Amino acid sequence: MPSTVIAAMHYDPESKTLTIVYRGHRGTYRYFEVTPEDYAAFRAAPSKGTYLNTTFKAHGYRYERVASTH
Repeated sequence: MPSTVIAAMHYDPESKTLTIVYRGHRGTYRYFEVTPEDYAAFRAAPSKGTYLNTTFKAHGYRYERVASTH
């Protein structure tokens, strides 16, 4: 999962929650109601950042920033 924007991600199909850890000091975010199909397309996208902007953000996925534990 090489990405210049994303350091790590985890998808929970049961809750349909995608957690993304961004590189740098951008933080960690949870995106809700992400279908397995959208997650699979996201994983397959050549540019994760572009996919996030054109699909997740454009379609208004509900999200929250996860509080830092540091």
